[in-house]
Amino acid sequence: MSNQTKIAVLLSTYNGERFLGEQLNSLMAQTYSNFILVVRDDGSSDGTVAILEGYALANPDQIHLLPRDDQNKGANGGFAFLIDYVLKNKTAIGLESAYMMFCDQDDTWFPDKIEKQVAAMMEAEADSGSAQAVLVHSDLEVVSEQNTVIARSLISYQGLEIERNSFENLAISNLVTGCTALINEALAAKALPIPANAIMHDWWLGLAAAAFGRIVYMDMPLVHYRQHGNNTIGAKQFTRVSVVTVSLWRRILTRKPNDHLVEVAIQAAEFRRCYGAQLSRRQRLSLRLCSGMGIKIGIVQRLMYRLARRF
Repeated sequence: MSNQTKIAVLLSTYNGERFLGEQLNSLMAQTYSNFILVVRDDGSSDGTVAILEGYALANPDQIHLLPRDDQNKGANGGFAFLIDYVLKNKTAIGLESAYMMFCDQDDTWFPDKIEKQVAAMMEAEADSGSAQAVLVHSDLEVVSEQNTVIARSLISYQGLEIERNSFENLAISNLVTGCTALINEALAAKALPIPANAIMHDWWLGLAAAAFGRIVYMDMPLVHYRQHGNNTIGAKQFTRVSVVTVSLWRRILTRKPNDHLVEVAIQAAEFRRCYGAQLSRRQRLSLRLCSGMGIKIGIVQRLMYRLARRF
């Protein structure tokens, strides 16, 4: 253990008693043992806290359970709080540098997840230095509630174009699944504070890494991503839509505004507000195009999306 860099694994829980024990067991079985699990519950009303307290009692040197505050911050707010907490308390929890991984309560990790991702992070920092913001992420295996494999690769299952990881493309579409991510302290410090109107913490971190550092993708599944009815964000299978035999103009004129694109536009405007002076001219223009998707007129919104997509 002495030769391993200590990292923090962040876990935000909410009414997760059904699958939480499996995830905690997968963490305790990691081949890389020098980590501290920093946990905050988001106001659970089931047995989640009792499960956490039991594991913390059995593993006092490896689990740091924050006191209950009876606040519900949501997935984005909960992880944003934990990132800030670790940065401010890294010495108290035994970290020399604030390397952080993100853990969802209903998944399970491959036994060598931490080991492989820390190695990738060390290699990236050896190339560019620890002062550069770095995000390491991987593929996932999609499984059912009973752990039956649905898809060996979430990236393929969802039809994600993982190679389109430029800042301009990430401004439109998130390619970083938070539960696979490892970030260094430089990225955490750069990305905070994560605003309330960021769609998700992982997307905001991905944007910051693409803008000011680098993203390392590991083409292998390191998480069993459990698909079930209560997922905050579920995995949906990609299907190619056949061309509908309706005139182009009719489809354009009857197209309704897309609420998700409005959220993307708000996030883009917020990122530009936070970092505008530090961004390149091309990055600022990309965010302007994305912000245009906030216009709630279907034809205009679709046009701005196409412009941003092809930028």
